[in-house]
Amino acid sequence: LAFHSPEKEDGGIPNPHFHVMTTMRPLNPDGTWGQKQRREYLLDEDGNRIRDKNGDYVFNAVHTTDWHEPETLEHWREQWAAAVNTKFEEKGLDVRIDHRSYVRQGLDLIPTVHEGANVRQMEAKGIRTEKGELNRWIKATNRLMQDVRKKIKALFVWMAEVKEELSKPQTPNLADLLIAYYNQRNAGAWSNKARTGNLKQFAEAVNYLTENKLLTLEDLQERLSSVSEEFEALSGSMKKKSARIKELQELIREGENYQRLKPVHTELNNIKFKKQREKFETSHDAELRLFYAARRILKEKLDGKPIALKAWKQEYAQLKTEYAELSPQHKPLREEVIRLRQVQNAVDTALRRREQPQEVQRKKHEMEL
Repeated sequence: LAFHSPEKEDGGIPNPHFHVMTTMRPLNPDGTWGQKQRREYLLDEDGNRIRDKNGDYVFNAVHTTDWHEPETLEHWREQWAAAVNTKFEEKGLDVRIDHRSYVRQGLDLIPTVHEGANVRQMEAKGIRTEKGELNRWIKATNRLMQDVRKKIKALFVWMAEVKEELSKPQTPNLADLLIAYYNQRNAGAWSNKARTGNLKQFAEAVNYLTENKLLTLEDLQERLSSVSEEFEALSGSMKKKSARIKELQELIREGENYQRLKPVHTELNNIKFKKQREKFETSHDAELRLFYAARRILKEKLDGKPIALKAWKQEYAQLKTEYAELSPQHKPLREEVIRLRQVQNAVDTALRRREQPQEVQRKKHEMEL
């Protein structure tokens, strides 16, 4: 186990955690280490082993266990989440963990990028890093997106309720309701300062409704739908760019590793004698592991296309710029949602006050009957 207790960021929450690490090498019944892989030699039509251009036998490396398979890891992660959630339930805690990504959970959030130990150590020392800055952007954007979505959802629910109420005969329009609301506030104001503040809020609300030509509840609902659609389009664009940025970071990292370490692999292939090869592999184990990993990842990602480091870096820089330009666009949308909430509060209060005399009259009539 590797235990981590990183320092929390401004406004963040503590994130103590640990990593479970296990070997990919199996254990034999007698307790000794087994082989991770076995060789399956390629044979010609006569059943003889095939040699490559260097005279070595050609073979496929076959894993002796399924521990490296994504499906196995998925099963382990699922079982771990289930075990932790069971313990949470036993302790009476309402928190739960989920091994699935945001996309698989159906959460419309932008995933953060993996930072790694080096980045976290630099950030802990107060050194701002590229990945750290990107994750701060993503976390702030996710908080804002969740807040705005929550407000929009509440507004739609409120809109349906008030629309039903305003569908009754002789219902006043939005301006009438605002006037009634602020007249009532002024009647209860204790100072000129309070009345001046009410007048200012009333003017801002009326200006907002006038500028956007919002006269009826239907107008208000259309405006809310428009703001919601614009917000979701912006969030979707940012999410798409963030995913591509994350993909490019991996391509650039693995592409640089591949090009940097390819000469080491070439040198290994040029060694003909087995003992010399084994000695070279031992002394360059870490480099060769990085090379093989980069080669495997690039093969999966590129599907036969060439490595294009220059183009990737240009696209990465462009996307970062676009992402930074899109992020501030959430602010005016959020401000408009807040303005809509203020209108909602005024309309709600005015409607409640209109209903109170009607309720008193209804009860009086029932008593007379």
